[in-house]
Amino acid sequence: MKLLLVSFVVLTAFGKWVDGFLEFNETELYQIENYRSGNVSNGSVYGISKAYDNALMVGLTLIQSARAKGAVCLDGTLPGYHLHRGYGSGANSWLIQLEHYILCDIRTMIFIDDNLCSSLLYYRGLMALLHQFGGGGWCNNVRNCVYRKKTRRGSSWYMEKQIAFTGILSNKAQENPDFFNWNRVKLRYCDGASFTGDSENKALLSGCSAGGLASILHCDEFRDFFPRTTRVKCLSDAGLFLDAVDVSGGHTLRNLYSGVVGLQGVQNNLPRICTNHLDPTSCFFPQNIIRQVRTPLFILNAAYDSWQIQSSLAPPSADPHGHWHDCRLNHAKCSASQIRFLQGFRNQVLKAVRGFSMSKQNGLFINSCFAHCQTERQDTWFADDSPVVGNKAIAIAVGDWYFDRSGIKIVDCPYPCDKTCHNLVFQRA
Repeated sequence: MKLLLVSFVVLTAFGKWVDGFLEFNETELYQIENYRSGNVSNGSVYGISKAYDNALMVGLTLIQSARAKGAVCLDGTLPGYHLHRGYGSGANSWLIQLEHYILCDIRTMIFIDDNLCSSLLYYRGLMALLHQFGGGGWCNNVRNCVYRKKTRRGSSWYMEKQIAFTGILSNKAQENPDFFNWNRVKLRYCDGASFTGDSENKALLSGCSAGGLASILHCDEFRDFFPRTTRVKCLSDAGLFLDAVDVSGGHTLRNLYSGVVGLQGVQNNLPRICTNHLDPTSCFFPQNIIRQVRTPLFILNAAYDSWQIQSSLAPPSADPHGHWHDCRLNHAKCSASQIRFLQGFRNQVLKAVRGFSMSKQNGLFINSCFAHCQTERQDTWFADDSPVVGNKAIAIAVGDWYFDRSGIKIVDCPYPCDKTCHNLVFQRA
C-alpha cells in the first residue's frame, strides 16, 4: 500500500540507539522512503521516487595506494570514492561531496588512484575522527569505534558497491541545474579533496551533517590548494551543530565533542584562529568558527535540525522519563511548551549566523523545517515540490550564490508558517 507523504518521510527499521544517540543513515533513509512507497502526493507521483528509480548509479573505487600511507578505515580496509566525470562546460569543474563521516586515523597526505587524477589529494588528517552516525555524528569512544568496524561506517568491506547520485550529485540538468555536468566526487571514509595545476576553473567543497562540519573546518585549507584564478567556495549542509543546552539543562553535544577531541587529539587539526583563544572542544562548534572563514561559504540548515533534536537537544539520556519521546520522533506531537523550547533553539541558530551573514561573499539558507541533509536528496534539493523560501528552491539559491548571480541571505519565518517543508517523521516500535 502506498504511503501518502506530502511533507514528511518515515524511518522504520534501520535506526538504532547506541550510547544514547539515535543512529541512522541518510542514504538508507532515502532508499527506504522510495523503495517502500513511491511517495505520492494528492494522487500524483512525488518527484523523489521517479527520480530515484532513474538515478545514476556510480560505482565505488577503492584507493589502492592508501594502505602504504596509513590512511585506512577502522578495520584496515581501503577507503574509497565514487566519481562521475564532467563534460562540456563542466569538464574542468569539480564538486567534492564529503559523506557524513571521516576516517578515524588519517595522518598523512595520500594520492587517489592515478587513473582518477594524480592531482586529487586528500587532506592531511583533516578531522581524524568523524564518522557517519545518524546522518551527522561521531565515534567518540573506543567502544563506538570498535562497533563501527563491522559496519560500512568503519569498513569498506560493508560499503555499497554503487550509490545513487541524486540531488547536488545528479547528472540531470532538470534535477541539478548548475552542477549536473561537473566532475562530481563523493568521498567515502575520507577527509576532503583538492586540486593543483592550472586546468581547474571551478571547485566546490560540499558536505552534509558531519561532512558539512568538515567543509566549514577545512574550507580555507581547501582554497589554498588552488590557483587564485580558480573560483573556490564551500557549502555546508546541516553542519551547523550548536553548543546548545539540552532539555535536562545539560550539554549533551558538548560532552560528545569533548570525547571526540580527547580520544583522537584532533585539536592539532582545528583552525588555529579559534584554538588561540578557545578550548579545542569549543572550536569543534561551527558557531565559533564561521565568521573567521576567509573563503566564501554557504550555510544551509534546517532551523529545527532533526539530528540535533534527537541527539543533542532531547536524547534519551537527557529525557529519562520519556517526556520528549513522541515530540522527538514527530514534531506534530510536540506540546506547546516543547515547541517554545524548539523556537528558542531556532533563535540560537539565527544568532549564530548573524555576524556570518553580514559578509557579502557568504550565503545563507535557513528554512523552518524538521529536516537534516537537504542537498543529497532529490526531493529537497530540486523537484516539483521542493522546499522553497520566498519561491526560491535550495538548488537555485546555491547556484545563484556560487555563480554570483545574486546575493543569498534567506531566513524562513518560524514554524509552522512554511508549508513546503519535507519534514522527517520517525517511527519506532
